[in-house]
Amino acid sequence: SPRLLSDPMPPLSLYQRALGGPAYQRLAPALARFHGLSGPHRLVGQVQVEAPATWLGRVLAWALGAPQRAVQGAITFELQAHPEAEVWTRRFPAQTMQSTLREAAGRVVEHLGAARLSFVLHESEGRLLMQLQQLHFCGIPCPAWLCPQVVAEETGVGDALHFRVQATVPGVGRVVSYRGHLLAPSGAAGVGVGASA
Repeated sequence: SPRLLSDPMPPLSLYQRALGGPAYQRLAPALARFHGLSGPHRLVGQVQVEAPATWLGRVLAWALGAPQRAVQGAITFELQAHPEAEVWTRRFPAQTMQSTLREAAGRVVEHLGAARLSFVLHESEGRLLMQLQQLHFCGIPCPAWLCPQVVAEETGVGDALHFRVQATVPGVGRVVSYRGHLLAPSGAAGVGVGASA
């Protein structure tokens, strides 16, 4: 029988397209639910932030809109997810960091402050790993010798999404470092901001 026109397949999320169907299906359930969300959502959790290692690291963190001092406490994560782009607003205890993500040629491209970062996604034993491929700063390509070492990974444990992000620049040291968890929506429909805003 023909498919009903009133029941179209929902568009794939940005992360579903970038990671690919088979790898996406292997993600831990909390990660798959989070990266399949659409529309506005607000998630809460806990975070621990390390300060940049040097004064130059603090300047770079400022240029990225990233946290500049060590702190731990509650984090609120606001997501605006649409198939063509996602806006991530991370409300740390002492600072807010916002970025816009898009998918291009199978990669996730993140605009964060003065930087544009291009990541390839990998799944490993249910975890999500983001591998930095290219970095542009103020529109200028970063030379390979100056490119930061980036750790960006997510794991799922029950309904919690655990994250770890660290960026270290040669000759500068640690620029960004934070880890923690968010409580991912437990149902297929997720938790919209409408009921709690």
